[in-house]
Amino acid sequence: MRKAFWLLFALALPALAQDPVLPAVTAIHTAPTLGELPPPESLRPCCAFGYDLHVRAAGIPIPMYQIGNVLTLGTLGKHHYNDSAFGAVKNLLGLSEEQNGLIYTRRGGFIDIAHVRDTADNTFYLFNRIAPTLGQAGRIFYSEELGVRRVQLNAFTPPAGVRQRYQLAAWLAGHLAFEIAQWHEIAQWYGFQSVPGFSEEISAFSPEDLYSNLLGARLAINVILSGHGGSLEDYNQAMDAALKQVLTRLLVATRGETEAMFQQIDGDWWNSHRRDKFLVLKRNYDLQENRLPTPVPFETMPPYRLTMPEQVGGFRLRDLGELQIYPGHDMQALPVPAQYYGAGAFQGLADRAHEADKTQLARTEK
Repeated sequence: MRKAFWLLFALALPALAQDPVLPAVTAIHTAPTLGELPPPESLRPCCAFGYDLHVRAAGIPIPMYQIGNVLTLGTLGKHHYNDSAFGAVKNLLGLSEEQNGLIYTRRGGFIDIAHVRDTADNTFYLFNRIAPTLGQAGRIFYSEELGVRRVQLNAFTPPAGVRQRYQLAAWLAGHLAFEIAQWHEIAQWYGFQSVPGFSEEISAFSPEDLYSNLLGARLAINVILSGHGGSLEDYNQAMDAALKQVLTRLLVATRGETEAMFQQIDGDWWNSHRRDKFLVLKRNYDLQENRLPTPVPFETMPPYRLTMPEQVGGFRLRDLGELQIYPGHDMQALPVPAQYYGAGAFQGLADRAHEADKTQLARTEK
């Protein structure tokens, strides 16, 4: 049985296991799960795409955006699992040990470090909720984001071996964490506001967002499967090392090179003279888990493809659980579903947003 499992794994993930940039961990090292792990309380402040910006609303700085924060490999700070809303405030005020902002890589395009960290933390949290009862039906609730977010876990017969179960739980957690990231992009476009009165439309479907989120899921999966999930301290330290390693392999740029790239795409990806939603001109509405970075003009290096496999050990991840969005108290512009929005409906909502943005942008350019 054990040999059959590893054969299925090898057949399903051959490219990932041999990948020189972000190889999938196959030599599984288990660690105890953290039963008392608190959920991530609040997303880290996003970075408005561009640099040297002064984005304001009614004369007040937009509170959920860090402006002009270009990072380098040496200024990432230390990862800290986001277990309190106060952590987001410290990030915003620059009081946190970790730093979040935008960084350019020649093979991964622009990376939003806040998105990487957020999805990594969601992956780690979900793993610790899923692993102890893998195979049992259950529900994991998150706070409302236009609708009530519910991770629905389906009943199935899990693998018998400890390592096989551990591995499947990690990949399932990453898959579900990425669905949470997909929904966040949708929710921002349809009117979700972390801080009442401050629109987040400017950040919805930003070209670097979901690639960064997927990178975070993949990093956390590797950290977990390498045996670094036994404590928050071990997880945080392992995330620091994994993030720096993958950015190096993606050919991370210097601060000056990142700023120069922003200047080259001013007027194409973003408009430095605008302070409304269309400060960001280039968006990526594709929600796929198999994705290349949004193509960057002038870049000559081949882009790096990130992948979340459909199957692990013969199990289709989408059959084991999904994020479901149920009607909430204030759904803004989001149509109320007959029952709920499942993950299969997310791309349709993104496509609808894409068509509306094309029409609106065309009108503003006349």
